[in-house]
Amino acid sequence: MERRTLHLAFCVLLMTSAWSPGAESAATLEVWPGRPPGENGSIDDEKVTKGRDGQTIVSITNVSKPTLTVYRPDKAKDTGVAVLVCPGGGYNALAWDHEGEQVARWLNSLGITGAILKYRVPRRADTPKGEPPPQPLQDAQRALRLVRSNAAAWGVDPKKVGMLGFSAGGHLTVAAETNADRPSYEPIDEADRLSCRPDFAVLIYPGGALKKGSDERRPEIRITSSAPPTFLVHASDDPGVENSLRLYLAFKQAGVPAELHVYGSGGHGFGMRPSDKPHASWPQRCEDWMRSQKILSPAAKPK
Repeated sequence: MERRTLHLAFCVLLMTSAWSPGAESAATLEVWPGRPPGENGSIDDEKVTKGRDGQTIVSITNVSKPTLTVYRPDKAKDTGVAVLVCPGGGYNALAWDHEGEQVARWLNSLGITGAILKYRVPRRADTPKGEPPPQPLQDAQRALRLVRSNAAAWGVDPKKVGMLGFSAGGHLTVAAETNADRPSYEPIDEADRLSCRPDFAVLIYPGGALKKGSDERRPEIRITSSAPPTFLVHASDDPGVENSLRLYLAFKQAGVPAELHVYGSGGHGFGMRPSDKPHASWPQRCEDWMRSQKILSPAAKPK
């Protein structure tokens, strides 16, 4: 326990001493001090796929060492809010650019600290067929606790730590927000004494929340009145739009503040890609929602 506590303290010191805030600077923190829980066997070396420019990281797979890549906003704009970002990729890969780094930069523009979670993918061979892999939820619960454990160093309000996920990352987000009372691993250090419940959640075209071929939610999605306020986005021409529709109704029935936006088109996987179509306005609608929920301060009224 002492060694792990020292490891965490060292990581915090390293990040705070060698890193200045700003959208173009980021620091990376390992999620686990040693071998992650639930990690059996081995997978191939981590693989990074880059775009045509040779710089942009389009996709990452074969992740066995989860990390948090943290982008902090300029001090003058910092609101004290933080969001854990979970890219999608079917639990096989992570769409790192348009569902990760671009999102962190957008959050920074709002004065929000963005922490991108590189969670374990692909699903391990011992994952039961038809079941979500357990390792990503372990990584997400641990990551939420790490953000809170670093709150003072990062200028974050530990009661304003949200979570935002796309596709499989949306499934991971709704699983995390509805299972905070069920820790997925044994505590390993002081950070694990902190809450793993996000204070708000944003689900962008979440998948896998319903049983295959059914309107019934999967058993790991346990929506009760204790779930945090949730914002949902989907396109009606996405075959998985029922996920958001059914989740919204479940949140509403449980008395959880929820807002749903369904766009006429957009398909699946649009992320933060620029477009002149209505679905590309979701970041503005999400900002409006965060202000209405008092996560962010209300926008200044025009003079």
